[in-house]
Amino acid sequence: MVNFIWLFFIAASFVAAILNGRMDALTEAAFEGAKSGVTVSFGLISVMVFWLGLMRVGEDAGLLRKIAVLLQPAVRFLFPDVPKGHPALGYIMSNMSANILGLGNAATPMGIKAMQELQKLNPHKETASAAMCTLLALNTSSITLVPTTLIAIRMTYGSVNPAEIVGTTLAATLVATAAAIAADRWYRHRYNRKPPRDAGRDAPPAHGGGAGPPQPPPGPAAGGFGQGKGEAVV
Repeated sequence: MVNFIWLFFIAASFVAAILNGRMDALTEAAFEGAKSGVTVSFGLISVMVFWLGLMRVGEDAGLLRKIAVLLQPAVRFLFPDVPKGHPALGYIMSNMSANILGLGNAATPMGIKAMQELQKLNPHKETASAAMCTLLALNTSSITLVPTTLIAIRMTYGSVNPAEIVGTTLAATLVATAAAIAADRWYRHRYNRKPPRDAGRDAPPAHGGGAGPPQPPPGPAAGGFGQGKGEAVV
């Protein structure tokens, strides 16, 4: 679907440029966009290498394990249906730790592994479980202490103070995470309260408050009345 959307944008830009006689502007914008993409990529590579190196140092020093210990009560609260000691919890805590430090690219493999482990616990393989929905909500709106990617982009474009967005980013991600958790809890509570679709479908009908077996319908075999005459059969 995304490919068709981008194809539509590209085709529409060509048609608009031809109709307005601005093919030169379209060509210039295409080359400038390619140049900007390469420039931003180099800036991101340098910053990501730096922070991934720090991440590895912190991992070897036990920083991630300490963060995981601090996150353990919150993880147990957010994922009550995951058994204690299950491998999914470790991957979830690693994913959250990396997201908090602003290392979204490093958090992605841990998130994928966590989803795979949660899928093993999922009784309905064709539908995402509640824990999987919670992980997706947290991974999308995670609290971020150091917005590494945004700082790298601001550095690439010559920002005077690239790190000045740290405070506002922290506040925004706090609000986003709180909203995501609230929505996840509300939908989980709503889903748990919804009665099953087949409830009562297979239950036997009540007969006189449950006293005695069901009676057959009126007729010559059980009603004790002659057909069409209403006389008792002796």
